[in-house]
Amino acid sequence: MKIITLSEYLKEKYGTKVYKLSLQSGCSCPNRDGTLSYGGCIFCSEGGSGDFAAPLLPLKEQLRLAKARVEAKLPKNRAEEEQKYIAYFQSYTNTYGPVERLEALYREALAQPEIVALSLGTRPDCLPDEMLAMLQRLREASGKDIWIELGLQSIHETTAERIHRGYPLAVFDNAYHRLKAAGFTVIVHVILGFPWETDDDMLATIRYLSALNPHLDGIKLQLLHVLRGTELGRMYEAEPFRTLSLDEYCALVVKCLRLLPPDTVIHRITGDGPKRLLLAPLWSADKKKVLNTLNRAIHEA
Repeated sequence: MKIITLSEYLKEKYGTKVYKLSLQSGCSCPNRDGTLSYGGCIFCSEGGSGDFAAPLLPLKEQLRLAKARVEAKLPKNRAEEEQKYIAYFQSYTNTYGPVERLEALYREALAQPEIVALSLGTRPDCLPDEMLAMLQRLREASGKDIWIELGLQSIHETTAERIHRGYPLAVFDNAYHRLKAAGFTVIVHVILGFPWETDDDMLATIRYLSALNPHLDGIKLQLLHVLRGTELGRMYEAEPFRTLSLDEYCALVVKCLRLLPPDTVIHRITGDGPKRLLLAPLWSADKKKVLNTLNRAIHEA
């Protein structure tokens, strides 16, 4: 099976390998501050899906720390033209805050010469018109790409209620089409492995995304991690439920990839749960084995 991976897409677009810098904007989430609820979605840790992000410091210091983390894994003395990054504001909801403050922060990120794009993790119910207008201004002024990453997780309303997502599918649909009409790159996050969803339920989510018009730019397929300290973790500790095996997950990912449009960029085929918090599935802690097994399954499909 031939897919477009994020690494391949970035290398073709920018002429070299590009790395993400996980950053924090200081935003909260309406599912945490009481606007909708407290505690977040049932799977979300205290890190707000940004457990590996740089600490909340002035942006230049965040960038320095995030680059140091990336550079520690790379060959020394890389040529300057090869040092390209995406500023990825990952934790919580990064369009949920004062427009003026976020405009200044994101403008500063885009002004860094080594930053080639800005990526914002957010919710589809946190994209008011003034926020989109601000992001359009930044994109036009910088000449750099701005990606919007939407946490959908599932199309099923029963799942939305059970995970305390806080918005119906119609809100996602509206946000997606507004973002595409405004010219933004849109990446959607999907979680595979909710214990009450069948394979057919999960594939229905992928079919819905595959039928979007305009086509979906990118997708992140995320294995459900049961983390200590989350509501889902407390449910699991009280009464353990079955999670996917590695073989089951690989087979499901292959089915998902077969359904997606061939021009959709595959940003992720699994994910990392902090080992200190991971309750299940424990096999997911061996990232190298997981990726090798997934890539082999995709290659053989």
